[in-house]
Amino acid sequence: MKSAQARLFSIFLLFPVFTATARAQQKITPATAPRTVSKLDLQEGDTLVFLGDSITHQCLYTQYIEDFFYTRFPDRHIHFHNAGVSGDQTTDALTRFEDDTAKFKAKYVAILLGMNDGHYQDFSLETFHTYTAGMEEIIAQIRKSGAIPIALSPTMFDHHQLALQLKNNPKFRFRNLPFSSQYNSLMAFYGAWLRETAGADHIPFINLWGPLNDFTSTGRRTNPDFSLVEDSIHPGGAGHVIMACSILSQLPPTRRTVSNISITHSGKNWKSSKGVTNLKVSENADKVSFTFLASSLPWVVPPGLSDYEISRGETTPASLGYKLTAAGHRLSNERLRIAGLAPGAYQLTIDGKPVGKFNHLALGSKVELQANSNTPQYQQAMSVAVLNRERNDKAVRPMRDTWARIKGLRRKNDEVLFQKTYPELLQRIKELQEAAAVYEGRIYQAAHPQARTYQLNRVQPTGKQG
Repeated sequence: MKSAQARLFSIFLLFPVFTATARAQQKITPATAPRTVSKLDLQEGDTLVFLGDSITHQCLYTQYIEDFFYTRFPDRHIHFHNAGVSGDQTTDALTRFEDDTAKFKAKYVAILLGMNDGHYQDFSLETFHTYTAGMEEIIAQIRKSGAIPIALSPTMFDHHQLALQLKNNPKFRFRNLPFSSQYNSLMAFYGAWLRETAGADHIPFINLWGPLNDFTSTGRRTNPDFSLVEDSIHPGGAGHVIMACSILSQLPPTRRTVSNISITHSGKNWKSSKGVTNLKVSENADKVSFTFLASSLPWVVPPGLSDYEISRGETTPASLGYKLTAAGHRLSNERLRIAGLAPGAYQLTIDGKPVGKFNHLALGSKVELQANSNTPQYQQAMSVAVLNRERNDKAVRPMRDTWARIKGLRRKNDEVLFQKTYPELLQRIKELQEAAAVYEGRIYQAAHPQARTYQLNRVQPTGKQG
């Protein structure tokens, strides 16, 4: 016979399935079910809002997604609003919803909440009901505003890293807080409920918990103390890139490839793909030059997280997350293929700058350039990413800090003080929003691709690389 604890655990696991199925039967019928969203389709003038807690307040996964769209769709003026506040639960997000989310008339609102909603304690049905009721109301309010909700699962809680911090770091900021020993599992449970709820409501669901745990598990095969969540709660740079890549992979944008240059030899003629102009090939097929204007820039992540104080300790670099996810290959492919060259090794230059050496076989198959930091287009994309990092440092994070002050003001329960101070803080937020918009204009000016001159010269007729 099952123990009471075992029976409760069984109910604990099945509860989200039961509740979501019941809600689906009550609210959704085949005739009224909305069409499932399968792509992140942002057009001219559209806005994407990120609603969340301190993990969104960090302005990192949000910034990397912004970088993707700025460089992938430089011909579209897409807008972004970070609506994350440290310490927030669903009830807090609802309190500021009208002024911090609905007013932006977004096409999509991505919701990342749950880490604080479990109170870092063992499972409580009352606490869980508060979370589920809050999430359902947020989803309803987003729909009421005319936007499409995107449900993001809670992220990973790193128990091993917590133990290391408690053992080795006397200044650990969460040292005196009691944590459930099962909290990462609780976040998985909250995410499972959210997945079922999103499915019943026909809204996109993005699993962030899974990739963060999977990459952590893989990393610990060779480094037992490897972590993507260095303070046990907030992902570091690599973790945020994994989150951004997960969102962009599970809900892919309409344009996933940067460019695809193809030049092939056919009989006496050379054929080229769209966008290639001024093509010249030597009689011996050992020299090639052409001009190419891409529609996009590669997706890159800037070194260093921020000049703003957001770190919670040591952090894995963003570049590691980019490497682990193969983000460049999967979401930023910049292909160069030239088939029919004379055998040998070739030096590639773009706008007169050496990029690398490749043999004719590699060039005839495919060379990927999106992660090559020597290319002018990579360097241009990096300048965009660095400018957006500055936008987040000087406008977005201070704006989120101001919203955190508003939350603190509300919790004082001093209505006279609130009515006096709230308009002043809203004015400060308006000024920071205007500053962010100025940065956005500069970013789009910097993101327009330029025509580039490619040259390939054979440097070793043997076919071996130098």
